Amino acid sequence: MEAPTSVLIVEFWREAGRKAWFTKDDAFDAAIRERFEATHHSAARGELTGWVETAEGALALLLLTDQFPRNLWRGSAHAFATDPLARATAREAIARGHHRATALDLRGFFYLPFQHSEDPADHEFGLSLAEALERDGGESGRWARHHRDVVERFGRFPHRNAALGRRSTADELAFLEGGGFAG
Repeated sequence: MEAPTSVLIVEFWREAGRKAWFTKDDAFDAAIRERFEATHHSAARGELTGWVETAEGALALLLLTDQFPRNLWRGSAHAFATDPLARATAREAIARGHHRATALDLRGFFYLPFQHSEDPADHEFGLSLAEALERDGGESGRWARHHRDVVERFGRFPHRNAALGRRSTADELAFLEGGGFAG
């Protein structure tokens, strides 16, 4: 079987749509695993870095390194293993202006790697981008603020603690038990 191209990855994601993107769904996760797990590993090994040359290629790399791992390895540390690569790709793609060449409904995926970071500086950068997107008619500012607020409050995302082998504080446990952000 031939490896998926950036076009196929972006088409798959676009066709899945917003409801699938942010919902826990075993069938959707299985479809990603079947079609794109091997390509994720290629991206993680740095074998697809040339894709950042185009807007569509950069978006596909971001999906492979930021979004797909969250579907493929829910509840495990591997879900976050390629986050640094996703942030580096996002920075390069943004510097090249690829986010501006991408439709509003998909543009936010250039900014999500910063919202997924536990570094406050990444959140401020990502928030400025998400708010600009919001002014252009897109969505994501509300979630960027929410992500930032959680990291600002706890210094990390409490819902990741178990997967990353971190001990939760009493305040984090109360936040999670009270319906706090679950990722």
